[in-house]
Amino acid sequence: MAGIGKGVGFEDLLPVIANKLGGEGLIKELCNGFQLLMDKDKGVITLESLRRNSALMGLQDLKEDELVSMMREGDLDGDGALTQMEFCVLMFRLSPQLMEESWFWLEEALHHELNNNDNDNSSASI
Repeated sequence: MAGIGKGVGFEDLLPVIANKLGGEGLIKELCNGFQLLMDKDKGVITLESLRRNSALMGLQDLKEDELVSMMREGDLDGDGALTQMEFCVLMFRLSPQLMEESWFWLEEALHHELNNNDNDNSSASI
């Protein structure tokens, strides 16, 4: 993991998931991962919930300082917890290959959106 778990072997599976499920499927899987790691009462991932639930995501070998580093790196608003959006952004940032491929997914989404808008506009003019 970029900057996290330098001593831990990490297999970057996000690109594999993205290739199999597409962009929407990947986001859905990331949201499922967030649900597994979050504190159910607070609706965010806390350091405590990450410690408690990390084995569910195959992260049981991460050391305390690695978990703290993960939280610190992902906590964009500085509140000490990860929202679903912060978690998804962190997962993209920790996946070097996915970051490279993200331009492809962005272009694909924009192309799809433009095609939908063109179809909507041509339907409206008929």
